[in-house]
Amino acid sequence: MAINALHSASTGLSALNTELDVTANNLANVNTVGFKGSRVNFQDLMYIEKAQPGVENANGDQRPTGLYVGLGVKVSGTQLDFTQGSPIATGNQLDIAIDGIGFLQVSVEPDRATNGVAYTRAGALAVNRDGELVLANDQGRRIEPIITIPPDTIKIEISANGEVFVSQPGAPDLNQVGQLELATFVNPAGLKQIGENLYSETEGSGPPIVGNPGEENRGRVLQGFTEGSNVDPTRELINLIKTQRAFEMNSQTIRTADESLRAIAQLRR
Repeated sequence: MAINALHSASTGLSALNTELDVTANNLANVNTVGFKGSRVNFQDLMYIEKAQPGVENANGDQRPTGLYVGLGVKVSGTQLDFTQGSPIATGNQLDIAIDGIGFLQVSVEPDRATNGVAYTRAGALAVNRDGELVLANDQGRRIEPIITIPPDTIKIEISANGEVFVSQPGAPDLNQVGQLELATFVNPAGLKQIGENLYSETEGSGPPIVGNPGEENRGRVLQGFTEGSNVDPTRELINLIKTQRAFEMNSQTIRTADESLRAIAQLRR
């Protein structure tokens, strides 16, 4: 019946609207350091079974196919794409990019993330008034474990293994002041997005496995670089066009179903 077509098309419009929202967010963050794009996954809904395959007919033969009418679609979830973004040279001695898998750890409010620790790929760092390494954003989240840069530091060097060295007046050798650590997850796609380019541990992601860069398949640290967003604008614009056309086709389905119902309603006239 046309009424089923109306409901199916309406679920399509709702699902496509969600895909449009996700695509818009991806494009909005095309220049966000360390940002990871998302994609929308769809799944079909229930079916009306009008005939079951394998049922015998009057001649004793089995029906080779069934007769099912679907009731639409829904968004089954959004899936993060952790493909690595391109390294961008900044020349800033506090900027780092992770070449490989792993996340920096930052401290947040306990109600926002498990154990008050969130995770990020954004390696644009700065120093706060206490000399601590923090994210260079409006919140200034502290890097965990805390690394403090002495106030008389002349130069900072960060090795590929995450060792943080400083050069100080009168000291002929570099002095190590801290060690960056990276966290990995069995299922990073299960992380929860909490804003500020941060992720939180969930039951789906599993617990963090923490260690030094370059160890146990973790990525290495590149000083003087940041990781660009992995959003491909061309692909997103193509997806935007496909979403728009699918939206138009579902709208046309609603118009066609409406015309069918109008014709039925006018049969008595």
